[in-house]
Amino acid sequence: MTKIKFAIPKGSLEEATFNLLERSWTKVQRKSRTYRVTLDDPDITVKMLRPQEIPTFVSDGLYDVGITGKDWIAETKADVEPILDLEIGKIKLVIAIPDNYKFKSLDEMVAAYAKQKRILRISSEYLTTASKFIKQLKSYKKFYGTKDPQVVTPWLRFGTNKNVQIHLSFGATEAKPPDAVDAIMDVTETGTTLGQNQLKIVDIVKESSAHLIANKSSLRDKAKREKIYDILTVMRGAVQGKKYLHIYLNVEEKNMQKLLTSLPSLKRPTVSPLSTKGWYGVNTIVPKSEFHKMIPKLRKIAQGLVVHEPRQILELEEIKRDEEN
Repeated sequence: MTKIKFAIPKGSLEEATFNLLERSWTKVQRKSRTYRVTLDDPDITVKMLRPQEIPTFVSDGLYDVGITGKDWIAETKADVEPILDLEIGKIKLVIAIPDNYKFKSLDEMVAAYAKQKRILRISSEYLTTASKFIKQLKSYKKFYGTKDPQVVTPWLRFGTNKNVQIHLSFGATEAKPPDAVDAIMDVTETGTTLGQNQLKIVDIVKESSAHLIANKSSLRDKAKREKIYDILTVMRGAVQGKKYLHIYLNVEEKNMQKLLTSLPSLKRPTVSPLSTKGWYGVNTIVPKSEFHKMIPKLRKIAQGLVVHEPRQILELEEIKRDEEN
């Protein structure tokens, strides 16, 4: 059988990833003090890595599939195929500055520092993204043209514009202003940590979430593609399962039409006659977001409502169409 190498993230995405894996496969095992994970599918080899590394490893073919943030795909410029938004790890990549600074944007800050001939220092783990964002600012173009900001790491400096510097951060980025740097580019979910460190958000650079990505050569390999689409099928099913509820209820024949018109079902509901004449059982899938709106109607026309959250909803026909395309 074809073996697939699957890289999953360690760190901030770790818990959400394991929750998703456990909804996708029936058995997920991880031994303590190891980076290897075992699924109930022996043809999938799983290893935990830093999410920053996963796009490059998948792009280079060291792994066939991986899970990482869309922010790291952009940062590494990895040539991979994002095949599923997993809808976990939702973050914003932002510019933040000390909250006592008067500036309303990084654009304003660049202009002010340029006029005062001061060096503007920005700390970030996202060197590529930070440089790209800074270079498109109007004030940067005005004062520095097309020069690249200088990127500063402990072992290397590159970029011709020493007046705007991007310093590589190894974590705790929010702790660096105002003593070491003037601004940061960092990820946040709610902004709470930034606020606790007397920082305010002045720009939102991009929003990101975790994606399932694939190596493009692996997708062109027929055997590997089949296995990758098996992974895609079960993981997409787990993502979809969190959005819906599986409901069962009983309804009298006279109320059947009223019930059916009020159900926002995923597909047409299954209707079965009960042993009591004139009564039917209805079995269907409904969006979680609509469930609270349905309760007042269901109370009046149905009985015996049973609700389950499905582990997965496998949209097999959609996957089949993707494979054919």
